Amino acid sequence: MTTNWRKSSRSNTENGACVELASLPGRVGVRDSKNPTAPALALTPASFRTLLHNAKAGNLDLP
Repeated sequence: MTTNWRKSSRSNTENGACVELASLPGRVGVRDSKNPTAPALALTPASFRTLLHNAKAGNLDLP
């Protein structure tokens, strides 16, 4: 099975710093485009929604 990784058209393409996503069976794959051979995260859809919500709300910003 081939995994089709996607990244946003708004991603920073100058230095390759992008988050890529993939639809996996029952999961959402998340990986760093700079290191595509490293292990990816495989989140449940609910966990992925929580991650997105917290990122958009600024709850994950560093001090």
